[in-house]
Amino acid sequence: AAAMQRLREVFDIEELPPDVLPRKKPPQFMVDLFNKVADANGITRAPGLLEGDVVRSFEDRVGVDQYHFYFDISAMEKGEQMLKAEFRVFKLKRTHLSRRVDVKHFCRVEVYELLESGSKVQKKHLIASRLLSLYTEGWEVFNVTKTVSKWVGNSSSNHGLLITTTHVFNNRIEHNLVKFAKSQGALQESRNALLVLFTNSNKRSDASRVPRETHIMESSNAGMSRRPRGAAVPSANSQVTACHRRELYVDFRAIGWSGWIIYPSGYNAFYCRGSCVFPLGESLNATNHATVQSIVHTLKLSEDVSTPCCVPDELKSLNLLYFDDKENVVLKNYKDMVATRCGCH
Repeated sequence: AAAMQRLREVFDIEELPPDVLPRKKPPQFMVDLFNKVADANGITRAPGLLEGDVVRSFEDRVGVDQYHFYFDISAMEKGEQMLKAEFRVFKLKRTHLSRRVDVKHFCRVEVYELLESGSKVQKKHLIASRLLSLYTEGWEVFNVTKTVSKWVGNSSSNHGLLITTTHVFNNRIEHNLVKFAKSQGALQESRNALLVLFTNSNKRSDASRVPRETHIMESSNAGMSRRPRGAAVPSANSQVTACHRRELYVDFRAIGWSGWIIYPSGYNAFYCRGSCVFPLGESLNATNHATVQSIVHTLKLSEDVSTPCCVPDELKSLNLLYFDDKENVVLKNYKDMVATRCGCH
């Protein structure tokens, strides 16, 4: 129990989310973003691909009103620093084509922040405006960082967003000719409007540092496979093996987390094992300090000095795409999770 609690702390999971897979599907935008920044095992492809280290997506919670959108952002954590907020909405193609030559094929789309809720004539504040073609369809992305920052500071000010469309021809104004996708059916579920927040979380840098006396991987074998099947167990009489990297597969299914983690299903964290005896070759990536320590140990200049330790000296980050406890899809980047190289230190 203590080991699993510590594992949740490393992954910054306070309460285990409910199992929603495969019943619920993640937004395609979040899946595409995961594939952009990580490989199939969740390992970061290159630094700097992700803005911040957390991306939270919130789906529209208004099913009836065609032009009103509301997002419950209460899953934001205390101390989380918001960098950018995007309102992503799918514009549907207008199927009725006008034969009139004088009809302009563009309309003005305006996004408003609602300043109150409940009344028919709602007070609103203009956030963004642009011209769009009537006869094309696709995702439209609006920067709503300033508005959402206000909501984060004061949740009671969040009354949602409103979209209006205006089409002008022959001095006549037509409203709401254009429609936007809503999650009213399975067909449009993948096109449901999203609020996407790019943030920085300052919590995991400390949580990921496991104290030396806390051997989390040793105390619980659930989901942790340290040796590939068929690998021989070194005997006491076998030759001492130099410091090297070995497989350590973390299986989220075996741990019991596969019901809410979308990608990856597990990952190879690797670990370091072997001796650091003199002479330390170049392949052991030894520090100058470790080299001196190994010499002092070999010459028995001090009884208390042991050989240097075989530890990771290069680590990569891991990306996790998962459903949180409110069924929002989150992409998180965890630093120093995969040992890519071992050395004597």
